[in-house]
Amino acid sequence: MSSAREPELEIGDEDAERALSADTAHLIDVREEWEFRRRRVPGATLVPLAQLPQRATSLPRDKRLLVICEHGNRSLAAAEYLRRVGFGDAVSVRGGTAAWAANDRAVEQG
Repeated sequence: MSSAREPELEIGDEDAERALSADTAHLIDVREEWEFRRRRVPGATLVPLAQLPQRATSLPRDKRLLVICEHGNRSLAAAEYLRRVGFGDAVSVRGGTAAWAANDRAVEQG
């Protein structure tokens, strides 16, 4: 029996920010366009959850995929899906954009 464990499916916003700053990850925002315009993490790529199956093949494979939504529910489902289709280390950002902003991390609007 193997003792290898599957990587965690979620990471905190501090770890996500560190990975983005080190340029070792790419951030995918799976909310709707109107939510993305209202408030987003700088540098995030909008891929609404409903479009993820059609757009997954165009996502970058050279960096770890971090997935974010507003509170973490949609991004968790998206990270699980991405792992099933070959992005083995995709993770959801715990607490989403709401936690990111609440912890005084940079956000963009408009």
